[in-house]
Amino acid sequence: MSAPSILVVDDQPINVQLLKRKLEREGIRVNAASSGAAALEAVKHERPDLILLDVMMPDMDGLEVCQRLQANELTRGIPVIFITANAGKENRIVGLTTGAVDYITKPIDLDETLARVQTQLRVVAINRQVVELTRRLEEARKAATIGAVTQGIAHNLNNLLGVVIGYLELVKAYHDKPEQVKKNVQHVEDAVHRIVAIIKQLSTLVVKSRPPSIKAGLQRLLDGGVTRFRTDQKNNASVTIENPLADLALETNYEVFEDALSKVLTNAWEAYGTKAPFDARPIHITTRLIETPDVGKFVEVRVSDRGRGLDPDVRDSAFEPFVSTKNTVGVGMGLTVARHAFRNLGGEVTLAPNPGGGVITILTHPLDLSRAGVLQ
Repeated sequence: MSAPSILVVDDQPINVQLLKRKLEREGIRVNAASSGAAALEAVKHERPDLILLDVMMPDMDGLEVCQRLQANELTRGIPVIFITANAGKENRIVGLTTGAVDYITKPIDLDETLARVQTQLRVVAINRQVVELTRRLEEARKAATIGAVTQGIAHNLNNLLGVVIGYLELVKAYHDKPEQVKKNVQHVEDAVHRIVAIIKQLSTLVVKSRPPSIKAGLQRLLDGGVTRFRTDQKNNASVTIENPLADLALETNYEVFEDALSKVLTNAWEAYGTKAPFDARPIHITTRLIETPDVGKFVEVRVSDRGRGLDPDVRDSAFEPFVSTKNTVGVGMGLTVARHAFRNLGGEVTLAPNPGGGVITILTHPLDLSRAGVLQ
């Protein structure tokens, strides 16, 4: 590990020499600058771990130097300890509000200065460790997600290809029975469509740019999502819509919004389990407008079911790719894709328990995309 570095800024050479000698004895690298301008120039070439900055200097005082450091994104994080002959409360407050982390008063006590410097260097070291740990955790999370996606792809595609091969064998075995061949070929076609759907879903996860948008009526979007869901699932499931915002239009992408809503509806419909009759799986959609002072206005679409509820085993990972409690082939990416799609539109998708049993999936979409992205 390299020795920590400090920049000492003081127009009095004797002060610089005293500090330099004391700090270097403790293994700290010390650079010096005799003016505010020289300090700013020195920081351009090497960013120190800490700056000891004299407040009273000609031409450019320490307060202005600190302000310039704070205004630059590259130097904003460098801690500054002011050195001043004026230890009054007002001056300390001004210095601290400017961005300093501590104060040392003149005449300088070298032992006290060393203690304060070492304290700030420990803080710097801890902050760096936190940043590094955060980076490693993010890399680990990405690696885990990639691993989950890869494993899920392999598992689902292998199962679906097994289905294809199995039905093709039946086609060959019953080639002289047209009805049987037609039935088996339909199974093959269904499996191939599910393979294509998986590949299409994966392509949507890769895209991170915001899709093109236009003004769209909320009621039309909801109706379109329901229609797509029923078409994809080949059923006429009971979906009721309670939309007091029927006249509202929001800026969005039709395709992305309807596809995400369709996937959420599919998840709600499948939450009832395979034993529930198709006509006994009610799904309820409600809408409302929410507003926060700092964020703006959002449309909230709630999709409620009375299914089995959120399994505790997947509660914390429901949005991870291929996480599912269903035992069918080729499932587990619907919520992942829906959340990714809404986040690209500046919104969010979350889950909450339904007080009457089941799950509420909450889709939040901004009215104004120019302010979108704050929920991510």
